[in-house]
Order: sequence, then C-alpha cells, then structure tokens
Amino acid sequence: MYDTVKLEKGMYHLANRSFTQALEAADPSAQYAGTELAELDAFERQLKRFDIHVSGADCDPVEKFFTTTESAVLFPEFVRRAIKRGMEESILPELTAASSSVRASSCKGFSIDETDGAYSATTAEGVSLKKTVITESAAIALDKYGRLVSASYETIRQQRIDVFAVMLRAVGHKLAGAIAGKALTVIKNSVTPVSSATTTLAYTDLATLYAQFSDYDMTTVIASPATVASILAMTEMRDRTLDADGQVRLPFGAKLLKDSSLNNKTVVGISRDFALACITGSDVLLESDRLIDCQLDRIAVSVRIGFQPLMSGAAAVLSVRTS
Repeated sequence: MYDTVKLEKGMYHLANRSFTQALEAADPSAQYAGTELAELDAFERQLKRFDIHVSGADCDPVEKFFTTTESAVLFPEFVRRAIKRGMEESILPELTAASSSVRASSCKGFSIDETDGAYSATTAEGVSLKKTVITESAAIALDKYGRLVSASYETIRQQRIDVFAVMLRAVGHKLAGAIAGKALTVIKNSVTPVSSATTTLAYTDLATLYAQFSDYDMTTVIASPATVASILAMTEMRDRTLDADGQVRLPFGAKLLKDSSLNNKTVVGISRDFALACITGSDVLLESDRLIDCQLDRIAVSVRIGFQPLMSGAAAVLSVRTS
C-alpha cells in the first residue's frame, strides 16, 4: 500500500525511470480501482500519506514537506510538476503536432519529397504508383533552456505551498515562452513569407494568409501582442466572442494566439496537426538532492528540446510591408 512505500533520494536517479515511474512501480495505481484513491496517482497518494495539502483553504506552508526525511523526498517532484504545469499553460502545446523524446543532444530528422506527381494523378494498369519519398535529413540540435531560481529555505519555508507553486508555474510559463519562440523561428525559416498589400495589416491580408493552405486547414494564427490587438480591433472581429475553451477565433475558425517573440510585422499561420514536431532530449530536470536537503539557495531547472518542420504546406508566414 501507499503508506508503506520507502521513499529515498535514489528514486530520482534510476536509469530510464522518473521518480513518478519509480513510485508507480512500487505502488501501482491499478490496485486502487473502484476506491476513493482511484483518482490519485502515486505521487498524490504520497502527499495524502504525509498529510501535505498543496491547495485549498487548508494549504500547508512549504516547510511541511520537510517534516520527515521521507516526506522531503517529495519536494523536488512537487517543484518539477509546478514548473511543468506552467510550461503546459503556455502556447507551446498549441504549436506542435507530435512530440517524441530521445536520450541525446541531437537527433536525425527527415524530409518528405512529393514531387513525383500530384495525388490527383490516376495510374494506368501496370504503371508504378506516384511516390512520396521519406529520407533522413540533417541532425536536429536539441537546445538546452534553463533557469536558476534563487530562494533560500528561510525565505520560503513559511510561504503557502500554493503561492510558491504560482511562482514556479510562472518560471515554467516564461521558459516555455522562450521555447515557443524557437519553435516559431523554425517555422519561419521553413517557408517563404507572403507580403501584405499595404504597410498596415488588414483583414484581407489575413485572408491571403488563409489562402496559402491548399491541402491543410489553417487552425492557428500567431502574432505579437500589438498585432493581435490590431486584429481584434478590425471591423470583421467586432462580433467575435470567446469559444467554449476561452479562445478567440478568426471568422474562418483559426485560433488567434499572441507571442512576444514575434515582431509587429510578422504573422504566422499553421495547421497544428501537420506543421511541427517537438523532440525532447530531457524532461524538466532539477538538482533533486539539493532540494531534498533544504539547499534552496539555488533551484536549477533545465530542459533540452528541438523542433522539426513536418509537412510542406502546413505553415505560412505573412510579412507586413515596411514601405
């Protein structure tokens, strides 16, 4: 049962297994089917075991994690999850069609050649079918993104856990924002931009961007905050309201997102399901031993990640003319 699992630092250093996976192996969630603990994962059951409340009116201070040597082992995973949640709340998940992981600092990509003939071409009896050729491309570098958070134990020990989690989520959110900027750069470098009709962005220019998608649907439009504001002020957007997910959509259905890494003269459109793949060389990494030992003067968090453009025609870029 979950209340007999032996927690120790070494669970963070097992080969090919995360701390949560180690917990699940020791305390499988399947055995709780049909019980009041069925909705909790192995980590959450450990929080319950040590009576650590991470949210709500009875939320504990951070020092509650360090009541015992075993409960202290849970703290790095709490930090990792809070940062990871902040990353997931960014626009990064909105940009990628698929995600994969490798244990390296780079990986081989692939390219697709469909110039052999159109999909609409018919094939006579005995004649070879038109080819889509997939070949290996140059290596994709997985860049390391990270942040060093300085916070002594004495500074945060009396902070409510949920308040501290907000700070960590903000770090993750901004880190993911920087990574999203890299993803958008990869997209921009993979296509030839089309130009606006004038030096002022107009709705007709957005229609031009939409027209670049012949095989795929443009599901998402990303622009700088200032450009998004100008789009929202267009007459064509006057009657638009938030959808069920709280997202703003253009009249032709695409989500409208903002990203501060883009300049005010660039608008990116993608078909989310076909434009870009995300490759991670590591999950969110922390110096777990330091956190367990209350050495919170420096919390180093990092992730290694790269991007691969996928299908031709699944992304387009609009460049607003400067003159």
